[in-house]
Amino acid sequence: MAKSLIIVESPAKARTITKYLGRGYTVMASIGHIKDLPTSKLGVDLEHDFKPQYVTIKGKAQVLADIKKKALAADKVYLAPDPDREGEAIAWHIAEEINGTSKGKAAKGKNRKVFRVLFNEITQTAVKRALLSPGDIDMNLVNAQQARRVLDRIVGYQGSQLLWKKVRRGLSMGRVQSVALMLICDRESEREAFRSEEYWSITATLAGAQPPPFDAKLHSVNGQEAVLPSETEATRIVQDIQGKGFVVQTIERKEKRRNPVAPFITSRLQQDAARKLRFSSKKTMMLAQQLYEGMEIGKEGPVGLITYMRTDSTRISDEAAEEARQVIRERFGDNYLPSTRNVYKNQKAAQEAHEAIRPTSAHRDPASVKQYLDRDHYQLYKLIWNRFIASQMVPAVLEVTRVDCVPQGTQNQYLFRATGTVVKFAGHTAVYQEAKDAETAKTPKTDQDIEDENERQLPVLSDGERLRLIAQEGQAVPGISPKQHFTQPPPRYNEALLIRELEEKGIGRPSTYASITSTIQERRYVEKQEGRFVPTETGRTVNDYLVKGFPDIMNVDFTSQMEKELDEVEEGEKPWVTAVRDFYGPFSKDMAKAKDIPGPKDIIQPPTNIPCEKCGRMMEIKWGRNGKFLACPGYQDDPPCKNTQNFEKLPDGTFKIVAKQEITTDEKCEKCGSPMVIKTGRFGQ
Repeated sequence: MAKSLIIVESPAKARTITKYLGRGYTVMASIGHIKDLPTSKLGVDLEHDFKPQYVTIKGKAQVLADIKKKALAADKVYLAPDPDREGEAIAWHIAEEINGTSKGKAAKGKNRKVFRVLFNEITQTAVKRALLSPGDIDMNLVNAQQARRVLDRIVGYQGSQLLWKKVRRGLSMGRVQSVALMLICDRESEREAFRSEEYWSITATLAGAQPPPFDAKLHSVNGQEAVLPSETEATRIVQDIQGKGFVVQTIERKEKRRNPVAPFITSRLQQDAARKLRFSSKKTMMLAQQLYEGMEIGKEGPVGLITYMRTDSTRISDEAAEEARQVIRERFGDNYLPSTRNVYKNQKAAQEAHEAIRPTSAHRDPASVKQYLDRDHYQLYKLIWNRFIASQMVPAVLEVTRVDCVPQGTQNQYLFRATGTVVKFAGHTAVYQEAKDAETAKTPKTDQDIEDENERQLPVLSDGERLRLIAQEGQAVPGISPKQHFTQPPPRYNEALLIRELEEKGIGRPSTYASITSTIQERRYVEKQEGRFVPTETGRTVNDYLVKGFPDIMNVDFTSQMEKELDEVEEGEKPWVTAVRDFYGPFSKDMAKAKDIPGPKDIIQPPTNIPCEKCGRMMEIKWGRNGKFLACPGYQDDPPCKNTQNFEKLPDGTFKIVAKQEITTDEKCEKCGSPMVIKTGRFGQ
């Protein structure tokens, strides 16, 4: 019997595929990349076309030896890592090793035995179809990954070394992460510069011949938009309309259709999971990877539940669309089914070969797998399934009513407006609701924005109908509610909003968003407060230095252009070396200039007014992992004085010691039995 070897990158993926194939196949996992640039040096030859110097990753020598041994014994070798740049690079490195081992037998020709196979979902049909039509490694994809890896290594290695010298040891610079940090720091600066302004609104509670009462807001005064900057202005209007009767001036009704949205691409999945499930992008991708590679589903064994999760394509296969239509027809009826399948336009440069993120079987609804999944996997699968099914349903039909009312006998002409929305036909919203909260809004929503989005049914009214004010509890003037507001600064980024901003600006790609948001947190450049990113002192210091020293690299347009060039490499339209050279020219010039720009380490800090309580010397400001701290200058003496303190700088320029943060734990000290505490110092917790 012919022996075939299939190589994937994940043990979970290997288990799922093994279930689908017979005895003639052996499936093994490389456990990720087997080769990479060395960790101890740059590993890129800057003088000779940026040639990368790949080495076997530490701990992978035995894995590689096993792969080569089994490849020698196999009649055919199928390389089946994920269908993206990273997966193609893994396949290429493995093929290079096998080619060397098999003395050229893997090359094209009569003795060729190494093939590349691709599938967007791990199902029996998809895997067997891929094995029937194997292909070659796509060197354009490999080159795009190689270019990105080389670029990131150059920036990470050379830029980080400069940060160590100019700011402090242990810091890192990243080609994309640094731009993300800049966006967060810029937003924080906007918030600090923002000056809140007072404004007022006036709401009238009215009732006509039929219940219920309804609220109408002041919309205009003498034909101009109502702008009430102070309580004085609001009070003047309240006094003018106090006790007056109102009349319905106009009623406008119109039908509105709310279209379904496309099935998930990576960025949208991360945003929705952050907004609805409170998942970080890193957690979302980890869970999605596991759903893709295979989950244990009772007697079925490991089952790949979703398609590949790193994609920017909204395309779905004909089979998947037809299956979704069957589910909709069976569960909701023909009224919820469009006459033809819904097709969504892809973004520019989207990979057409990929599909959107969808369930591998529309018939496998969330309820059927709930007992086999933990809470997080279930919630994410349900989100993906609901969005996919809804994407193939008809629009929701809403009736929007707008009523304009005017008070009678006033000195000025006031127009109050009420808006009501009623769902006439649920359509796709029976399955999936687009969230309307303020978490992903670029600007804060006003009370009116929120009210306009809420569904509210108005009573039956007619043109010219007389209305009366209805007193509510707590109102100083019956039926009228003036309310004070203040303009709000632009909101800080949360994960959903930051990913959307990066996507809109063309920074990063589906495979990088999660690593961007996690890296800036792991480096302690930002921290989360109430779910939103706040730059730390270290983050702002690093950003200030990078913006001054690397104007090209920290330019959003330049970073976006580099992403486009990497896409051109992937399409075979540009040599990868040219793309790297286009970046390295401006970067090397910025590096040369940045070396002459003083950083915190170059600036001599004046002595503080705080004496060391152990030896009496005046404490000095030093930089640590968590930012600035006070240290005794006697740390170099013999014996050394290692006293350190946290501090804050007061408005008058003096310094004040603040208590070091301590977190009490449930752990007991093995020596004295007291509760152990987590302390934060110069090297972290």
